[in-house]
Amino acid sequence: MARSMIQRRQEAARERTEAYDATLKRVVRAARPAPDFNKALAEARGGFAGEAIRDPAAWRPRMKSRDPARLRLAAARHLYARYPVSSALERIWIDAGRLDVDEVRLRKSWYVIAARGGSLYKQAAGRWLTRKEVHRFLNPPGDLSFEAAFWQAVARSYTDDLGLALSIARSKIAHTPRRQFAFWREVVWFFCANPAPRALVDDLVDYLGACRGRDRRYSLKGRTLTALERQMHDWHRDLATIARIEAARRRAGRAAARAGADAPAGGRWAGSALADWSWQPSAKEPRARREEYCVRQLSSASELVAETRAMRHCVSTYAAKCIAGTATIWSLTRRVPGKVERLLTIELDRQDRAVQVRGFANRPPLPDEQKVLIRWAKARGVVVT
Repeated sequence: MARSMIQRRQEAARERTEAYDATLKRVVRAARPAPDFNKALAEARGGFAGEAIRDPAAWRPRMKSRDPARLRLAAARHLYARYPVSSALERIWIDAGRLDVDEVRLRKSWYVIAARGGSLYKQAAGRWLTRKEVHRFLNPPGDLSFEAAFWQAVARSYTDDLGLALSIARSKIAHTPRRQFAFWREVVWFFCANPAPRALVDDLVDYLGACRGRDRRYSLKGRTLTALERQMHDWHRDLATIARIEAARRRAGRAAARAGADAPAGGRWAGSALADWSWQPSAKEPRARREEYCVRQLSSASELVAETRAMRHCVSTYAAKCIAGTATIWSLTRRVPGKVERLLTIELDRQDRAVQVRGFANRPPLPDEQKVLIRWAKARGVVVT
């Protein structure tokens, strides 16, 4: 008897189900790999084998975890831990992140010292922290990272407000280089004395890092939070101005490349062929002070913006003329040991004629400055009217 369409469909579905069941029965679940305890021990002993207080062979972990990080921490506890320590110190065995080799070794050594019951202050941390700070580092309030535990210990030396100390410790200060520790300790002291929202602290840390990068002697002594905030905003405006000038310079470079011309490298524009100039007065008193006058060309965005900021005028707006080659900007400075004083900003046209000469806040040149200017003009063939 002929089967109906419905019957044929039902039989086909039944056959597919049977075939699927048969396939499942043939599949064998792969065995999970056993925890690699030997690897965990080897990683925990690396560089510290002589510091172990227990025999590695005596480790009999009762762990189901196959996570290598947790196994490594368990191995470190077996090898070195006579006393429990905070998670801030233990975290290095779980995740080293992007730390360099020296930092990883430092943190592991701090763990070993503390877990064995040694004096972390005497053996390692005394280079940076006082005894009381070491105690606070080893006993942080809550589950903190290594960096946050370290900096909250420092901050609590300057404030009794735990909330303020933790806010500072969780800011960008926690990620500053330890080789500049003395400077950033001063920054922590400043923010303890001048509390600020964490977002503002983070912004100021960026600015202070840039100041420190420009001048290793930079200090916060005598500064106020209001003044720093104003200077930071000026710095951000300068960065924005530099970015706009750099974008214009790159556009000009691409246009020159399309025209077959070579564009200057290093973020500078071609400028004038005139060489920089320096002169030391022969008079007795200036010579005794080792005084020197210099005139140099400003041929990058950062140099123009720095001149604008120092001299309180708008020379950075001349960047387009400099990039196009229709003008060049020069700076006259007076140098004595340990000090550089900006005196004049000079604009020359294509024919090396002085179009504008201005001092601080757009004042005209002083008589002594005019004499130096004329001497430079004669030496370089510049026309000064």
